[in-house]
Amino acid sequence: MNGNNEAPAPTRPMPASHSAEPGRQLALHGGSPVRHTAWPTYDKGAVFVHPEDEEAAFRAVRSHLYFRYDHRPQNETECGRFEDELCRYFGTRHALAVSSGTAALALAIMGAPVPNGSLVACPGFTFVATPSAIVLAGCRPFLVEVDEDLRMDLDDLRRRWRPEIRAIVAVHMRGFAADVEALAAFAAEMGVPLIEDAVPALGAELNGRKLGTFGAAGAFSTQSDKALNCGEGGFLVTDDSTLFARAVALSGAYEGRLRRHFPDAEPPLTGLDLPLLSMRMDEIRAALLRAELARLPQRLALFHRNYAHVATALADLPGIAVRRPVAPGAYLGEAFVFRVPGGDAGWFARALRAEGVDARNIGADDDLNVRAFWNWRFLYGGADPADVRALLPCTARLLAETVDVPLSSNLTLDDCDDLVRAVRKVAAAARDAAPARPLRP
Repeated sequence: MNGNNEAPAPTRPMPASHSAEPGRQLALHGGSPVRHTAWPTYDKGAVFVHPEDEEAAFRAVRSHLYFRYDHRPQNETECGRFEDELCRYFGTRHALAVSSGTAALALAIMGAPVPNGSLVACPGFTFVATPSAIVLAGCRPFLVEVDEDLRMDLDDLRRRWRPEIRAIVAVHMRGFAADVEALAAFAAEMGVPLIEDAVPALGAELNGRKLGTFGAAGAFSTQSDKALNCGEGGFLVTDDSTLFARAVALSGAYEGRLRRHFPDAEPPLTGLDLPLLSMRMDEIRAALLRAELARLPQRLALFHRNYAHVATALADLPGIAVRRPVAPGAYLGEAFVFRVPGGDAGWFARALRAEGVDARNIGADDDLNVRAFWNWRFLYGGADPADVRALLPCTARLLAETVDVPLSSNLTLDDCDDLVRAVRKVAAAARDAAPARPLRP
C-alpha cells in the first residue's frame, strides 16, 4: 500500500506464461488467488491485545488521573510503574516513557548531548522518523549506504567519515538487528555516542543481549504494529544518568518534577537551562502498555515462530534473496523481507497482492513509501529524485529490488503457508516468463 492507503500503480506488466500449469496461473492474469481473506495487519485490527489489557486502560480512565505527574509518588503512577518494569526487562538503570518513538530518539540525541547543527550518521534505509528525529534534535542527517542485507555499511561510513559527524544512529530496521557490536566499537573509536533506533525491534536480541542496550541510549516505539502497541507512544532506555536527566527535563518534567525520577539522590542537573518540549506519555497509554508487557514474551515467540516457518520454507527458492540476520535469531520477525535481484520487484509485489498477500516494493518509483530516502524531500528541497538516488547508488539499487511483507504475530501457520505458496507461485511465473521480461539494470 502507498502513503495514501492505495495500491501503487502497476509496473510494466509481465506477460503470462503459457507453459504454466493451470494451478499456477497467477491471479494477476486471471487465475485463482492463493487466499480470499484479507491479509492480517494492524490497520485492519489484527492487534495483539487481550481483555486484561483493555481492563487496565479502563481502570486508568476511571481513575481520572491522566497526567503522569499528579499527587502520587512516581512509583505509584502508571507511567512510573511502566518505567520500572522496562528497567527490569532491559536490565538498564533508567527508562523514560514519552509520546512517540520519534520523540524518544530525538530526546536521546539531545540528551547525549549532540551539539546543535552536528551531522548524525544513519543508514539510507530506515523509516522517515529517523532523519526526522535528527532534525528535531537540531542536527543534520548524514546518510550511509547499506549492504545487501539492508544494514548500515560500516565500510562506507568509515570511508566517508567527517569530523562534523558527532553521533551515529544504528537502526534495527524492520526488526533485524544492525551490526551494532561493530558500530559500537567504531563509535568508541571515533569518540562519538552511538544511539540505537530500536523502534521497529522491541524485544529482539543480538547474541543474548536486547537491542537498545548496546549504545548510549535506545529508542523504542509503542505505535501501531510494534511489539507493544498503544496507538501512539514510545520510550528510551539508558544507563547514563545525565543523558536520562536531560531527556526527562526536555520531555516536560517542569517545576521540580525531574526529582521524582531520582528518588534516591539529587538529579545531576536542574533542567532550568533546557527547553520544555512536552513529549510526555499519559497514564492511560502507560496502563495499557504495562498490561501488554506481561505478554510480550508470548508475542515475541509467535513472531519468531511465524518468521522461521516462512524463511525456512523459502530460503533456497530460486529468483529471490531472503534477508539474512547478522547473527542467528537476531530479528523480531514482524516482516518478511526479500530481494528480487535483477528482476522487477514492483511486479513481484503487485502479483503477491493479487494472490491475497499484502506486499510492497520498497523502492518503487510509483509509491510514496517514506522508507525510500529519495522521498525525504524535506532534506533535499526541490532536487530531482534521480539525483537524490545517485547520492546512495547501492542503497537505491537494493531498495528497488526489495519486497516487504508484514507478518502479524496474529498470523496462523495456515496464513504462513499461504504466504509461502504465494511467493513460490509468483517466483515460478517470473522464471517461466523470464525471456520476455525486461530486467532492471
